Amino acid sequence: MNYTPIIEQTISFVKSELHDAEGGHDWFHIERVWRNAQLIAAQENDCDKLVVELGALLHDIADSKFHDGNEEAGPIKATTFLKGLGVDDSIIDHVVQIIRHVSYKGGHTTGSFNSIELQIVQDADRLDAMGAIGIARTFNYGGYKNNVLYNPEIPPNLTMSKEEYKKGNNPTLNHFYEKLLLLKDLMNTSTGKRLAQSRHNFMENFLEQFYAEWNGEQ
Repeated sequence: MNYTPIIEQTISFVKSELHDAEGGHDWFHIERVWRNAQLIAAQENDCDKLVVELGALLHDIADSKFHDGNEEAGPIKATTFLKGLGVDDSIIDHVVQIIRHVSYKGGHTTGSFNSIELQIVQDADRLDAMGAIGIARTFNYGGYKNNVLYNPEIPPNLTMSKEEYKKGNNPTLNHFYEKLLLLKDLMNTSTGKRLAQSRHNFMENFLEQFYAEWNGEQ
């Protein structure tokens, strides 16, 4: 099946919808996740690659963080768009389930749905929250929220609720411990796990350097 026209129209739609999005959740984030998903899917012979690509391209089409916490904004927008393209209902339903379940949400993602396609998109999205890009996105979002870089008197909250996580007003460096450093052990696929390790190592090296500079060490 040649689904290139569907992908091309989806790319155009996403670019238009996210043209003024926050820098860590813009089209370029989507493009990186899409590329990561393609890379992982190439190693998974039993996955539906159309579902994977649509799930990756539409996973943040209306992120609840930027829509007053409305977690149905993305599924509704994606459904309307895909129906307009005449995409089969079973594919739309699968893509919507991916959108609903892909996010980390402070470790409170519900486990009511699972598929290899979701696992691939989830790994692809998590990879973009790690390494050099993950560090850049974290501080970009912290600046967007006007959060302090680091405050030694405010420790990371490792038991926060989903609602506390969504507020995201802790010092930016805390996010490494509340999410980024946890992702390596949450990867689903063998390819995702392999790619995550080097990005995890990079973040650990960054933190070591950060603390050394913060404390005025040579």
